[in-house]
Amino acid sequence: MKMNQRRQQRIGSILSILRKLYPDARCSLNFNNPLQLLVATILSAQCTDERVNKVTAGLFAKYKTAADFAKVSQEELEKEIQSTGFFRNKAKSIRAMAAALVQRHAGKVPRTMEELTELAGVGRKTANVVLGNAFDINVGIVVDTHVARISGRLGLTRQTDPVKIERDLMEVVPREDWTIWPHLLIQHGRALCTARNPKCERCPLLPDCPAGKKFVKQRSIH
Repeated sequence: MKMNQRRQQRIGSILSILRKLYPDARCSLNFNNPLQLLVATILSAQCTDERVNKVTAGLFAKYKTAADFAKVSQEELEKEIQSTGFFRNKAKSIRAMAAALVQRHAGKVPRTMEELTELAGVGRKTANVVLGNAFDINVGIVVDTHVARISGRLGLTRQTDPVKIERDLMEVVPREDWTIWPHLLIQHGRALCTARNPKCERCPLLPDCPAGKKFVKQRSIH
């Protein structure tokens, strides 16, 4: 049996377990429309979602449309988002992105990977977040540190580059689960499959996890 077929057989079991463990798994950024999610995702680079949500609570009350974000001055927006870090670049990206939405997309967030990644500050990861969570369009899989770490531990990829990890995952994770997969793994990464000292003995994925079995064996020796 080919490696991908073996992986696909395990995915159903893994997804079922994770869904039971984390029934409320979803995007942790607060948003009410695609524009808000796009802005929040740009702000989330090198920043916690919790901090972004605190900032966007006031930001979204003040700026409602792409035109609003395009019109605000660089200095004003920098002040509003300063606590998210890298605020100068983020403010520049948000203003340029918003201006492009007004000029090229009638102020609306586009629904394709190609159009999204042409916008300032929007890479593939950000586009995947917006497409999956705002539009329910599964074009790819968001790969963050949790997704990369846990997918590797589960033996679903041997890659370290996010683009290559995403490609491996897209081959084995059912397309309809591409958006929920990262949310489940992020929750699991925070709760049990931590970067240091993962709680393998308590993890219901242990029978499906090559790395977990190795960790448990090493601990039993020591």
